Amino acid sequence: MDIQNKKILILGGWGLVGSAIARRIAEGKPGQVILTSLQKQEAIDICQKLNKELKKKNLFIPWWGNIFVRREFKDVDRSVYLNNSKHRRKVIGDTVDELSPKMLRESSIYCLLSEFKPDIIIDCINTATAIAYQNIYKSYSDILKITDNKKNRDYDELLESVEKMMCSSYIPQLIRHVQLLYNSMIKFDTKYYFKVGTSGTGGMGLNIPFTHSEEKPSRVLLSKSSIAGAQTLLLFLMARTPKGPMIKEVKPTASIAWKKITYGEIRKKSKPIELFDYSMSDAVNLGGTFKLDEKKKRKKRGTLKTVYIDTGENGIFSRGEFEAITTNGQMEFVTPEEIAENIYRELIGGNTGNDIISALDSSAMEPSYRAGFLQHSAVAKIKELELKNKTWSVAFEMLGPPRLSKLLYEAHLIKLCYKDFNNFINESTKNITAKIFTLLAKDAKLRSEIISLGLPILFPDGKKILRGKDVIIPALAQGEEIKVTSANAEKWAHDGWVDLREANWKSWKHRFVNIMKTTEKNFDSSFSSRESFNNEYWDNYEDINIGKIVGWIFINEEKGLRMKG
Repeated sequence: MDIQNKKILILGGWGLVGSAIARRIAEGKPGQVILTSLQKQEAIDICQKLNKELKKKNLFIPWWGNIFVRREFKDVDRSVYLNNSKHRRKVIGDTVDELSPKMLRESSIYCLLSEFKPDIIIDCINTATAIAYQNIYKSYSDILKITDNKKNRDYDELLESVEKMMCSSYIPQLIRHVQLLYNSMIKFDTKYYFKVGTSGTGGMGLNIPFTHSEEKPSRVLLSKSSIAGAQTLLLFLMARTPKGPMIKEVKPTASIAWKKITYGEIRKKSKPIELFDYSMSDAVNLGGTFKLDEKKKRKKRGTLKTVYIDTGENGIFSRGEFEAITTNGQMEFVTPEEIAENIYRELIGGNTGNDIISALDSSAMEPSYRAGFLQHSAVAKIKELELKNKTWSVAFEMLGPPRLSKLLYEAHLIKLCYKDFNNFINESTKNITAKIFTLLAKDAKLRSEIISLGLPILFPDGKKILRGKDVIIPALAQGEEIKVTSANAEKWAHDGWVDLREANWKSWKHRFVNIMKTTEKNFDSSFSSRESFNNEYWDNYEDINIGKIVGWIFINEEKGLRMKG
């Protein structure tokens, strides 16, 4: 891709890798580069530094805030909104509720893309760390402490702990982030998304000695690896989605270093490490109970200052720590400039061999010729047994969504009444409605199958439904009792009700006409390999094949086309 004059958004642009990438892509003469960071000052500082360093006036533009939350909370510390019950409920809703247009518009990532409309996004945020280090295990522990205290259980305290655990739930957060990111990129026509991912362990295995806890390996560290892997597979699916941005990911599997080597104050979690001293006579006898926090008066000796190497997001290390971690046979390390070079080369169309998405693509098993050949035998055998047993095999509602079963049964009703395409197309919608309603009124077995699968039948007047004991739509997650509105009813009819209204049969006629027109338009007299769905595929319209028709709907109306096959 030619990046000249393009708008490029670097998420995590203040960081070690992000800033290295910013320097490298500046050579490609982009029009504007937006660098983001969690903190305002960090974003401003890196833009000022790079503009000055590269003698650019306003090439680098700052943006700051948390892209994983709604815009309302983007500049608020996580502990602040999690300790507010109303805000906490918003966070839970933003994570677990069905994605809505309103939720999308209120998200930080949507607002960011809306403001800059980037052509290219390079994501250097360590998403796996951001999510996994919320530490859901601590949330579990907090809840168990309350439930174990049988005498003094506090409902409000328990509720708060449960809600905080829900806010820390890893997979729902990751899924929602990917949904928001994808829909925002589609909305603002982003052409390219490049992720700098992680293995979570710096390329080491389950025997990794560096664990962030006394547990080896720690559950939190493995959570990080799990999230990193889950994100890669979601990006793999995103890359297989037609009309979306191009997707690539590199996964450095080593420690990344370094940003600077200097002498100064050593800080941990943004706070200086304080030095204290006790005299040798303050030693205590070992026995009884061991208190983690010693309350004895201690003498302050300032803060720890020494030489350190700054590895950016991975923190600062002493010489001993750096040498240990980069020993041949340990994590070792890779430089941010090497990562930046690989990203730049992939970005402009080169092939580094380091794109994880391409690697998955080339090693995943695809549909086979043999399976395609045998599909015809399977379908033929099913047809043979249908005739022998005087039955129809329509839908069982095991595959989902319920819209699949709804469409199959509606197509089946058309087939039973009209046999072929032309008979159906030439009939008036009024007569279609009456004929199909009469069929269902007479055929108890057929209507029993439909409603017993959880598919209500909406009557032609749109005011009555025939339903079974259970229904799939509306979903149980929406509650036991739901107010019926015209908007709700339309949505439910679309998603999973067999709809007998005239308007629905009008839509079905339009589909049949479209199938015929498209097939005839694409007719190839030389019978080349260009077209898959020709007249023969549709049996010259003399039969209504419900599976093929619903497959056509999923490809053309639901935009569910498979890219690889």
